[in-house]
Amino acid sequence: MAGTHDHSSGGHGGAPGVALRGHAMGLASRAAFTLLPAAALALLLWALGAFELPQVWRTPWVPSLGIDLAFRLDGLSALMLLLITGVGTGVFIYAGGYLAGHPHQRRLYGALTAFMLAMIGCVTADDLFVLFLFWEMTSLTSFLLVGFNHHDQQSRKSAQQALLVTGSGGLAMFAGFVLLAQAFGTSSISAIIAAAPAAEATPALTAAVALVLVGAFTKSAQVPFHFWLPNAMAAPTPVSAYLHSATMVKLGVYLVARLDPAFGAWDWWQWTLQAVGALTAGWAMVLALRERDLKRILAWSTVATLGTLVLLVGLPGAGATAAVAALLLAHALYKAPLFFVAGNVDHEAGTRIIDRLGNLRRAMPWTATAALLAGLSMAGIPLTFGFVAKDAINSAKAAEQLLPLVQIGYGVFGAIAVAVAGVAAIRIFWSHRGMKELPKAHEAPIALVLPPLVLALAGVVLGAVPSIARPLVVAAAEAMWPIGTTGVAGALERPFDHVLEPSFDIASMVGMLAVTLVVGAVVYFFWDPLHRAFDRVAGRLDWLGSAAHYARILKAIPRSAAFFTRGLQHGRLPSYSVALLLAAAAFLGGAILVGGGLLGAGMFDGAFAGGGLALPAWTPPSVAITGACLLITLGALLAGVFEQRLAMILCAGIVGFGSALLFLFAGAPDVAFTQFTVETVFVIVAASVLLKLKRLGRTTSIRDPRNRPGALLAALAFATAATLVFLVTGADPIDPSLSAYFSERSVPDANGRNVVNVILVDFRALDTLGESTVVMLSFLATAPVLFSLRLARGSRGKEPKR
Repeated sequence: MAGTHDHSSGGHGGAPGVALRGHAMGLASRAAFTLLPAAALALLLWALGAFELPQVWRTPWVPSLGIDLAFRLDGLSALMLLLITGVGTGVFIYAGGYLAGHPHQRRLYGALTAFMLAMIGCVTADDLFVLFLFWEMTSLTSFLLVGFNHHDQQSRKSAQQALLVTGSGGLAMFAGFVLLAQAFGTSSISAIIAAAPAAEATPALTAAVALVLVGAFTKSAQVPFHFWLPNAMAAPTPVSAYLHSATMVKLGVYLVARLDPAFGAWDWWQWTLQAVGALTAGWAMVLALRERDLKRILAWSTVATLGTLVLLVGLPGAGATAAVAALLLAHALYKAPLFFVAGNVDHEAGTRIIDRLGNLRRAMPWTATAALLAGLSMAGIPLTFGFVAKDAINSAKAAEQLLPLVQIGYGVFGAIAVAVAGVAAIRIFWSHRGMKELPKAHEAPIALVLPPLVLALAGVVLGAVPSIARPLVVAAAEAMWPIGTTGVAGALERPFDHVLEPSFDIASMVGMLAVTLVVGAVVYFFWDPLHRAFDRVAGRLDWLGSAAHYARILKAIPRSAAFFTRGLQHGRLPSYSVALLLAAAAFLGGAILVGGGLLGAGMFDGAFAGGGLALPAWTPPSVAITGACLLITLGALLAGVFEQRLAMILCAGIVGFGSALLFLFAGAPDVAFTQFTVETVFVIVAASVLLKLKRLGRTTSIRDPRNRPGALLAALAFATAATLVFLVTGADPIDPSLSAYFSERSVPDANGRNVVNVILVDFRALDTLGESTVVMLSFLATAPVLFSLRLARGSRGKEPKR
């Protein structure tokens, strides 16, 4: 990744050789866009002061499916909204300076606004399917944002990867939502959370929760889906600061935290979250050692923090719940400024590669100050909110018996987090590491300096006076805590009385902080040797990683498509017919075997009563119906004997005419006349075509008679399965409600006594119109082809003889 930076997305034009079209935005337009998140932030603060939480708004949306357009504002939603609007305001200001003069700045602002609205919808939705709608909107808008520099191949690949990974997880999550709604009889999130603790962990419910976790893990870049987030650093810095530090990547954490009161008592839920979170936290921090790009180093540390959050959600106890809320806030207050700092360095020095950067504090003093304040918070230095969050995490760890994997993962995370903070805040600005030539740079404009300074200072202020953040953190923790659960020291429903207060074991707290800082300092000073050693070892194992498997899957998709296309789309119509018959027979046979699971629950209850097939009562058919059935059988047998296609068509016509007679004698003369007409036209047209082919010298016999046994077997399989379905469905009495309805309403509603025609022309008018339209469009599509063939044949006939 050497030399990687998004400098081309700044105010200095696009990629070489690419003409960027558009008009740069004026100051008024940028201010108008910036007012959107600022106004949303002001509205949020007013609502939190004016109303008690929670607040619920609900209106029917799809009543037939029981889906409401429902939104809920509680403590967890309020915390996420504060990050979305507060950090969003800083991002919008920063984007105005970072992309000043860029012709596509308006496009970025539009996508950022749509993304912000989608995020607001996600964290306030109180219905599973409303949540899914906004969830997918974040995936689509993030695709546009990551691929903002669409002229760059790496940006396009990164955007595609992010969309495929998170979109695939979204599909799994949607399946889980459907199963959850079926299991609880409602799609209301608050209703499911209230009912879940008393629900039995059935296989369907377990599968639903597992699918939801897959969706959450893909969104929050958990192992094995962790690889997409660092690659998304191809996005411009404002996008990285917004999506990948404070908002979108926290959606998965938000979802598991929201559902933790419902399923947190399940053992496998706790073990899964703890194991996946610890593995992600430790492994992502180790992978940060491989990087030389400052943004990718910060991205891997973000993945590690997301893993820590998932781990904390999986820990039982009120302390872990409070730590989740504290770390959500702390991470946004130090990681967003550090991404801004990386963007400033790239914008003004022209690179983000740490080997080419150093001693920038004199050229960029304000950026260096923001980096130092944010780095102190990330390292967990006292008097910063990062320290408060880490103290809450340590308290939660001390109250639980942790798995060894969890202890190792968090230990690695804490130590390397200190080293990453040192690289971002000290190495870039206060050290030169033997560099002979320092980079030429100057301080960024105020629009690029103000957002990181304000956010980093907010982290210091909240660290010095944590009581300011305490109401918000407590409200968020209470929203993640099941009602009526015994908390710390047995305090029923009041487990958060001492949230954000310093640990009482001062010696233990200082000892753990000292160990973390010392180990982190060692990693910082030996960053380059560790990078070289780990890069050599890990480079040989890249083929085992998730990114390599993702690349293999992408390559396998077109190969598999080509393989199946060659096998299935070979141009032989008889083989197509055999495949269709076998597939239909398999479907019908499977429906019978599962006892109605596909065709409707209870459909086969009467048919298989007593352990055997209960056939309908036998009624001898009339002589006419018997004759029609014999005619159908004769035509089918003769069609299987002849080899000439013309003879086969004529025999198939016997089957059609026999069917028409059967309809006629069964009391359906209109259907019989329709069958007579269609069969006559079909036989005449098909015979005319075959005779024409014979005059042209084309063969009209079956090319390979060896295929006939397979075709006969497929026909018998389909006939057997269809017969069994008819017998089974006929075992129960037919529901006459539809027949009675159409018979009663045909004359008064449609002025017609022919019920079949009335259904086709009136009750199913749009369906019939659609079918007729398809037939007409098919004719219009084939007519030019046939006309061109006729012209080509005519032109060949007129060629002069040589």
